[in-house]
Amino acid sequence: MQQHIDRDKLYNDGAYRFQYVTNFMDFGPDDIKVIETVGPRLKPLIPAVVDAVYDKLFGYDITWKHFLPRNERYQGKVVEDLDQLNPNSDQIKFRKDFLKRYLEKLFDGPYDERMLRYLDHVAKIHTDTPEKKSRINVEYIHMNALMGYVETTLVGGVLSLNLPREEEAKALSAFNKLLWIQNDYFAKYYCNPKDTVQTSSLSNTINWTTAAAAVIGGLAVWLYRSQH
Repeated sequence: MQQHIDRDKLYNDGAYRFQYVTNFMDFGPDDIKVIETVGPRLKPLIPAVVDAVYDKLFGYDITWKHFLPRNERYQGKVVEDLDQLNPNSDQIKFRKDFLKRYLEKLFDGPYDERMLRYLDHVAKIHTDTPEKKSRINVEYIHMNALMGYVETTLVGGVLSLNLPREEEAKALSAFNKLLWIQNDYFAKYYCNPKDTVQTSSLSNTINWTTAAAAVIGGLAVWLYRSQH
């Protein structure tokens, strides 16, 4: 039987949206298990991944210019001339540390309510929202391209582990789904069709208790069905 999805609710109910996306992708307990198993083995590769990502960002003025504004928690000297800003500048090292901690979080977990909040936070801080103090607002085209590049580097990392074929396939699938889920968090803040019914600004805030319950319940149903 075809499942009904409320289109307006996808854009006004964070928990409903998250459940729809994860269910559509078949992101379940086995994916979380393989991420938490393989993730720690990828951690030694994080410095190389971070450097590769920032070298890529440095290659385009349109992406590099987003690192000129002061980050909310950065207290050091700010280079304001794009020609003087390089991957070794202090404000770039600060941003690199953020990406390092982000990857560590993805690899270590735990995948619970806190992770949902974190994925949402990562998306929000790159957009122009009233809650932010900084002027950083990265257009979605660049975030989408960046997530694609990060995924490519992670694929290379997984392949470098020389895992058994079946485990490797499961790991690649799980990390692929995870990064697409993160990408949807970005899309949530950037893309909102004009013809959807908006209830209020508060209604688009995720009820995280409900979201966690939805995730746990959805994964439990998925696991039950996979065993019967």
